[in-house]
Amino acid sequence: MDQARATFFASGLAIASGVLWGLYWLPVRTLADAGLLGAWGTFAITLGAALLLGPFAYQYWQNITASSAIALGAVALGGSAFALYSIGFVYGRVAIIVLLFFLTPVWSTLIGRYLFGWTTPPLRMWAIIIGLIGLAIMLSADGTAPVPRNIGEWMGLASGIMWSVASTGMRTKSTLLPIPAAFVFASGAATTALLIALALAPFPQQIPHMSTTIIALGTGGIWWGLAMVGLMWATLRLEPARIGILLMSEVLVGAASAAILAGEHLSWLEILGGSFVLCAALLELWPTKPSSSATGRA
Repeated sequence: MDQARATFFASGLAIASGVLWGLYWLPVRTLADAGLLGAWGTFAITLGAALLLGPFAYQYWQNITASSAIALGAVALGGSAFALYSIGFVYGRVAIIVLLFFLTPVWSTLIGRYLFGWTTPPLRMWAIIIGLIGLAIMLSADGTAPVPRNIGEWMGLASGIMWSVASTGMRTKSTLLPIPAAFVFASGAATTALLIALALAPFPQQIPHMSTTIIALGTGGIWWGLAMVGLMWATLRLEPARIGILLMSEVLVGAASAAILAGEHLSWLEILGGSFVLCAALLELWPTKPSSSATGRA
């Protein structure tokens, strides 16, 4: 495949991944309605993904064992972040959870600056300021203090922070190929979902129906399997800025689908705050002049 075709195909995969993740709340809530309350639905999905990916990942076992503990931990932490993101849809509103997660660039910049000493261009400092203003507006839209209003929103915020830490570690340490990385990712997510499920939700009283099992396996295979492997393949062929912009289709699809299918409409202040968050993400992704002191920073 020549470079132009690879770029076009990778861009299409990134957009498709964003659209799929924008609709991800649907199977999560369907499983909750079927009796897999709280994090049990996410555990079923991610366990199914790990089981489906396991035989394929085994073929790359040497790649897994050759990876450092830090690299494996970073990928597993990324899975934990997405598990929190997934569980948040059960407890909070879809658009707010997605927007809270999309504050990731703000936390990534702060981590790079204060933990790794990477130079922060002025444009990215503005991204931090605008993103935090958007967060405050969005969370105080109902006249209360600008803090998450329920456990779902706390999970959305925490997932973005955890993903920032994980993605920084993956960028600097991970040598995993897409398929074994997706397996470790799903395994980390399943472990986190199980721990949260045991803490927050009653154990399912009935054995899941066949339809529930099919939904869980299908969701794990499509979202945590195919979509994740495809996205990891695309990230190897596209610059981070393009990937980030294309993935913003997730916000649009998530907000629109939740408004149409679940009646979750945003107030004008929440829309304003969300616009600030997206603006911050775009500023963070905007190309900047490379700096010799910013080694390793995208």
